[in-house]
Amino acid sequence: MQNVAAQVMATVNAPYGASLCAHQFAAMIVDPASTAQFNAPVFAFFSELPVAVQKEFIAATGVSEAQAAKVAALYAQASGYALPLAA
Repeated sequence: MQNVAAQVMATVNAPYGASLCAHQFAAMIVDPASTAQFNAPVFAFFSELPVAVQKEFIAATGVSEAQAAKVAALYAQASGYALPLAA
């Protein structure tokens, strides 16, 4: 998990000044409430990382891919962007 977690966390933490750990972030990508706040790191996860990396991170952290896809769909709807995991 270290390689994928490091890649994901570098993508979502640094640009937004966040300091989340992988498990904290994993909880956010399956929480529909993050869409109400339009959480920038979560949107970055769904929009900037290849879907294969998203799925690897989801599997490594043990969260539900189906729930993450639902949250991705909410972000896609709110942003107007097609997000691969939401498909």
